[in-house]
Amino acid sequence: MAAWLVADPDERLRVLYADFRMLAEHAITYGEVLAVTDGRGVAVWLPRIPETPLPEIRDYQRRLWLACGPYTDRFTALDTALAAHHPTAAHHHLVALAVHPDRQSRGLGSALLREYHRRLDRMGMPAYLEASSPSSRALYLRHGYTDRGTPIDLPDGGPRLWPMWRRPYPDPAAGTAAPRTPREPGKRGAHGDLES
Repeated sequence: MAAWLVADPDERLRVLYADFRMLAEHAITYGEVLAVTDGRGVAVWLPRIPETPLPEIRDYQRRLWLACGPYTDRFTALDTALAAHHPTAAHHHLVALAVHPDRQSRGLGSALLREYHRRLDRMGMPAYLEASSPSSRALYLRHGYTDRGTPIDLPDGGPRLWPMWRRPYPDPAAGTAAPRTPREPGKRGAHGDLES
């Protein structure tokens, strides 16, 4: 996805950082950003409730151009494709889940998901996301997501995205627990490793 959005590897980090910062600031104001304590993993969530629609990102088109410059068309194409597939039912949208490369495969992404899923389950609220790779899709399948509709094929040879939906799970005290991802021995769970 990153290479499709920003073809020049020398510009990629700068552009992606500027775009992500805009999304994260919006989520801090209108949603929630959940992070591991060292900042090496983050989940960005936005509530999508039809009765109380989110405001648009302030001055979005101008800010997108300032952030992305010549790559703005790719970001706009991504926005258009995602909007065309976005569900209208009330849900919380996982806008981004990212773990620093030196901390991947240690359960941090799973811990971030479990923490927020517990909240959603208490509210009886579903979750939605777009998986951007087969490996991320497999992660979300392990956390109770299912495919929602057909995959999204981005234009100009862009990557395939998988829209995914997770229904809320009843309270474990009621006899049915939310799915859990097995952890390897010695890995830390969500408690004590997250901050919001």
